[in-house]
Amino acid sequence: MTHRDATPSRGTGPDRTRPPSPDRTERELREALQALAGGVRPAPDAYRTARGEWLRRERRRRLVLAVLIAVVFALATLIGLWVLNQAPSHPGVIFSGTADAVSHGSLPRPHP
Repeated sequence: MTHRDATPSRGTGPDRTRPPSPDRTERELREALQALAGGVRPAPDAYRTARGEWLRRERRRRLVLAVLIAVVFALATLIGLWVLNQAPSHPGVIFSGTADAVSHGSLPRPHP
């Protein structure tokens, strides 16, 4: 009989049908995480590096937003000018008066 044969695996003992208690599981998990966290050492300038990266991203976001606003404004202006330029060159219904009325600056009025 070897050592592996004599040592029961977890959960194979006589009380294997009973689930482990939540307190024991929580305690073991807490111990494992504390051991893992105990070995982590932050870089000396980690805060400064993270803050610099965040500020760089913030500046880039603001720059992209400003460029996007400028492009939308320019496109709206160009489309508006193009639409105004598409007005028909012949006089419409509003300006159908005689040339004499147009030269006086007022529309002809019908006499009663």
